[in-house]
Amino acid sequence: MEIASGGHSPRGRLRISAPMLFSQIAMGKLAAGFALRYPQVRLEVTTEDRAVDLIEEGYDLVIRVNPEPDASLVGRAFLRDRLVVVARPDLARPSDDAPVAAVLRGSIERAEALWETVTPTGRTRIAVKPILGLSSLVMVRDAVRMGVGAARLPLSLVSPDLKAGKLVSWGDVQGRETALWALYPTRRLLSARVSAFLGYIKEAFPQGTPDELAAYIGT
Repeated sequence: MEIASGGHSPRGRLRISAPMLFSQIAMGKLAAGFALRYPQVRLEVTTEDRAVDLIEEGYDLVIRVNPEPDASLVGRAFLRDRLVVVARPDLARPSDDAPVAAVLRGSIERAEALWETVTPTGRTRIAVKPILGLSSLVMVRDAVRMGVGAARLPLSLVSPDLKAGKLVSWGDVQGRETALWALYPTRRLLSARVSAFLGYIKEAFPQGTPDELAAYIGT
């Protein structure tokens, strides 16, 4: 497959910045597959959750989660996900207002006291008692698998465990849908390298659904 820009096949250096979670679960496989298909492109991927400056820091493309509008950037959403509250089946969801042990990403000190969820029967609130704060959502998932508490996690990250019955869902987290965007500067002519990568991620995630990402991670 060849994607041409100005009559040239993709070649040269391609610098990409991607967020931590996506890098941990999918970027290695994506980067390797892209490198095999386009051996004349020298791909460099850095992992950062901050909003890097493409022009100042010399990036050709960035992947961002729910980016703020920016007139200097253009691109598209290629994956969509949502947060769900999950726990092991042997951790009972409280039937009253008693708080449940919770695993968080980030600081326990700034934790929310309630999680608002949406279930087939309507909206509910879950009182939480944070007991563990971790810096990575992969770490949070692994802790939940151990049965230490409940957590809010992306559906794509826990979909296999839900299907296998290792975890159960207590509902979707209200207002916590996410989208991954691939963005590049508007002031630059779209290069063959960037165009090729955009085409490659579209091929990898044609529908852009959480289950599609989960399947990609698992293969």
